[in-house]
Amino acid sequence: MAGAREDSRALFGAGVRAALEAWPALQIAVENGFGGVHSQEKAEWLGGAMEEYFIRNADLELDEVEDFLGELMTNEFDTVVEDGSLPQVSQQLQTMFHHFQRGDGAALREMASYITQRKNRITATALTTAREMDEDGADSTEEMEVTATNDAAATAGICSQPEPSDPDSPKTIQEEDIVEDGWTIVRRKK
Repeated sequence: MAGAREDSRALFGAGVRAALEAWPALQIAVENGFGGVHSQEKAEWLGGAMEEYFIRNADLELDEVEDFLGELMTNEFDTVVEDGSLPQVSQQLQTMFHHFQRGDGAALREMASYITQRKNRITATALTTAREMDEDGADSTEEMEVTATNDAAATAGICSQPEPSDPDSPKTIQEEDIVEDGWTIVRRKK
């Protein structure tokens, strides 16, 4: 029975680390060195610290987990998490701990696997999107340069605005024309 408990603890630790590794707020803090030169080591330490926190405090409430994790992020990574992910990650960790307390290794394994697969899917999607943006960005820049060159003479008369005769008069604007590609030309009211 002690062996099963140890296996369950190892699965719990792996689940905690998987949840933290998949947490974008922590990953951004690590990638940008918010924890200093040892950000990666601090992230690894954070997994162990959270695991120990649960083991030493069997009856934690969700807000206690949130507070502790938020405090660690603030102290170790100089990061305040305000994207709404802190309660979600805390809930995942608490759910894993409940599985650990019941000795439900299968549920721990399944949860860690789900988190890891989801992280990999999100990472793959982000990479694909980044590549598409790079490709689209290059095309858009070229198109924008061509459009600016071709339309400069045509829009010069439309966009030029006479200065008001009275410099103290309030400047009001109104919508005048909608160009065929969706741009709105705005001029001062005369």
